[in-house]
Amino acid sequence: MNPTRDTHATLVDLLDRVLDKGLIVDADLIIHVAGIPLLGVKLRAALAGMETMLKYGIWENWDEAQRAIATEEYRQKKIAGAPEDEVAALCHKSGGTGVTI
Repeated sequence: MNPTRDTHATLVDLLDRVLDKGLIVDADLIIHVAGIPLLGVKLRAALAGMETMLKYGIWENWDEAQRAIATEEYRQKKIAGAPEDEVAALCHKSGGTGVTI
């Protein structure tokens, strides 16, 4: 298979490919002044769309944790904006023992 060059490829095409397939960056950077190393940085990064990351199991735990946090925040906002009789019902449904207002 010989590589081909598409002269009509755009930045959107590149971004679509990176998000679909993914990109791994592994770099070491050392800054020297007068032959003395002052700063060293080791960079490892993965760039891909969420679907690609989840497909390969890279951020599965992170995704589940974020969904749980969002659900809890939504529940707390719903309780904060609900009248007192609805708060008691929501706490009963969620297994809570009560809410102090």
